[in-house]
Amino acid sequence: MTQSFKDKAVIILLAAAAAAFTITFIAIEEQAEIFALILFAAALVFAGAKFGFTRSIAQSLSRNERLMNMAVIAATLVVIFWFREDHFPLLMIATVMLYVIACCGLNMQFGYTGVVNFAGAAFFGVGCYTAAVLGDTSIPLLLVIILGGVIAAIVGSVLIIPVLRTRGHYAAVVTIAFGLLFRTFLEVNDTLGGPQGLGVSGMNLFGWDFNNNIEITENIELSFYLNYVILALVMVILTFVLMRRIERSWIGLNFDAVRLDETAAACFGIDIKRWKIVAFTLGNFLAGTAGALYAMMLGFIAPSNFAFSDSLILVSIVLLGGMGSLWGTILAAGLVVLLPEKLQVIQEYRFLIYAVVMILILLFRPQGILPRGLRAYIPGWRG
Repeated sequence: MTQSFKDKAVIILLAAAAAAFTITFIAIEEQAEIFALILFAAALVFAGAKFGFTRSIAQSLSRNERLMNMAVIAATLVVIFWFREDHFPLLMIATVMLYVIACCGLNMQFGYTGVVNFAGAAFFGVGCYTAAVLGDTSIPLLLVIILGGVIAAIVGSVLIIPVLRTRGHYAAVVTIAFGLLFRTFLEVNDTLGGPQGLGVSGMNLFGWDFNNNIEITENIELSFYLNYVILALVMVILTFVLMRRIERSWIGLNFDAVRLDETAAACFGIDIKRWKIVAFTLGNFLAGTAGALYAMMLGFIAPSNFAFSDSLILVSIVLLGGMGSLWGTILAAGLVVLLPEKLQVIQEYRFLIYAVVMILILLFRPQGILPRGLRAYIPGWRG
């Protein structure tokens, strides 16, 4: 049996196991069964690390990246198909995907260039309110999603000015202040619904109403959330393609140089401010597009959806998954979104648990669950 065949078999089995675990975790309701499944998964991970299986699997994945990508997409489609008629599971899956997009934007800022941003929920909210305001106009809703990202990027291009004038904790305070200011602005602005919020029109693509259930036959009707899940999946794939192309190009090299040593980068003629602005703008664009579709999916938004605690959740996903790690972002988003929904007993204590988990991660595994590996630079791609 050749090494190539073994690698492919490992990837396929891993994708199948991940799909089976996800389906089981979402489907079961008993708290004892959920805890047992979590403990079983933790035991498998520990055993894999103890006996060297984890490293072997990682090597197989790194040698077959294209197959790994296809296997992940196939596993995701299996999970989606399994819950095709159930509203709540599909809503959770779509939420995870949109959080992944927003956190990829934060990863571009935190993980690629080292620009701090504790106002992720605010830029997510800019996209949401863009969809709410423009959703009832004649502008195509697909364009509204893009405009949500554009407006978030424009707002971010203004915020980056004071951020660049400060360093470290002071830059973090600037973004925190903006997040608090954004929520206060929404609460006192009656045009935007004030504290009561605004209704948002559902997605409509080429005459296809996303808020209508999909009737296959008289006896088979699929959940309307399936529409949003499919569109969110397409957006996640496009986001990953964009992030990978940036990471493996000369742009990614400049980002890394800025993050690792600004002084050395400046000595080599790299414009530090320019690349920080690019990363901050692109990251906020991704958060805005995710927010726009999120608002259309929920049908209602309010200032309470964009509190500082929500920004901390987004940051915790980035830290938990691993700074600059795209696959880590997916895993962390799934954990952060799904665990509180499934474990009702921790609902009241979820922020306390997040804080404890973050402290433990920073102390014992600061690189995150799936740390970013060495980036492969592909010469010749110029953007």
